[in-house]
Amino acid sequence: MYRPPRVPSTSRFLNPYVVFFIVVAGVLILAATTALLIHFLAFDKKFYFYYSSFQIPNEKYSDQLNSQATQAYRILSGRVESVITTTFKESSLRNQFIRARVVKLRRNGDAVIADTVMKFKFSRNNNAASMKSRIESVLHHIPNKFGNMEINPSDEIIEITNQDTEIMLTQECGAHPNLITLSEERVMGGTRAEEGDWPWQVSLQLNNIHHCGGVLISNTWILTAAHCFRSHPHPREWTATFGISLAFPVQRKRIQTILMHNNYNFVTHENDIAAVKLNSNVTWTKNIHKVCLPEATQHVVPGSVAYVTGWGSQVYGGNTVRDLQQGRVYIISNNVCNAPAGYNGLVSSGMLCAGVPQGGVDACQGDSGGPLVQQDTRRLWFLVGIVSWGDKCGLSDKPGVYTRVTAYRDWITEQTGI
Repeated sequence: MYRPPRVPSTSRFLNPYVVFFIVVAGVLILAATTALLIHFLAFDKKFYFYYSSFQIPNEKYSDQLNSQATQAYRILSGRVESVITTTFKESSLRNQFIRARVVKLRRNGDAVIADTVMKFKFSRNNNAASMKSRIESVLHHIPNKFGNMEINPSDEIIEITNQDTEIMLTQECGAHPNLITLSEERVMGGTRAEEGDWPWQVSLQLNNIHHCGGVLISNTWILTAAHCFRSHPHPREWTATFGISLAFPVQRKRIQTILMHNNYNFVTHENDIAAVKLNSNVTWTKNIHKVCLPEATQHVVPGSVAYVTGWGSQVYGGNTVRDLQQGRVYIISNNVCNAPAGYNGLVSSGMLCAGVPQGGVDACQGDSGGPLVQQDTRRLWFLVGIVSWGDKCGLSDKPGVYTRVTAYRDWITEQTGI
């Protein structure tokens, strides 16, 4: 019987080791390609900082613009930053622009000049002169009239270093390190703070042992609670340390003067505030600088978020801790705080309550004198309270009671000039 010739098969079974090698090689090539793409698209970038001034001819300069903590300063600075941000976000540099920050408002005749730092992200191989020219071109296209505000950029911008930016922005009160780099809980029931989270936090130490918290309001002055010095009023017994660790402080200063409120009442806790002067200036850094003080008229809204910080005990009657703790709490109205189930009328108008409804997050022993702070619309932190007293720690219906800073704004100025 005739058989057709057999056609040899072209298929072959590959050796399993060869298959494994091919798969691994493919994965490695894919990974290398992905890594290169990530590098060139993301890591082959560098941040650039530029300084420029903007004239605002239809805005009259007033003394309210001398301080970054005033409402007038916050509003005008925010408007200028909004104009610059909108302009770049609607330009060809929308993907390179990061943030703009007004660092100072100053007088120009009767008008105002806003000194501003801007942050961009460009590829490392970009030509510096070309980048600067592109930024200037966008700025010169800002409309002279933006809403009801005239704004005129200067003819030139100046490239500055990251260090220059840090120096400028550490002069600004209440700035968090993320704000300084322009990046896009005394505290029971809280969490551990990271370095620089609360740059104004102070440890006041009696014979080199932590006794109370405090808060920097300038490079010389600290605010704290008067009751901290009730038994130890002599400055020579006290030192102040800075940084999140009690064991390894970043800076240490001796105390020159302690000014307790003349009408402090230990029984009622009224006027529980003191100003402490250091014997030498604190050196400002990204992680150590002052908080903002509120105006006397600033309203602290019940229900709004605040943070309390310190090295106090984690349970009532416990020991202080080595690393700074932070706690997220809510402002409680004095009426609610004074309810029969609460403090039954013991909270006066010069006091402020803050906590959480179920309890568990609170200041405790060793946190006295420390700060209760809130953040404003420009991401600056303001001191609204000073840890004063409470019924034990973290009990429901018994929140922490703080000295209300706005009620003592004039006293603070009288004592410190700030």
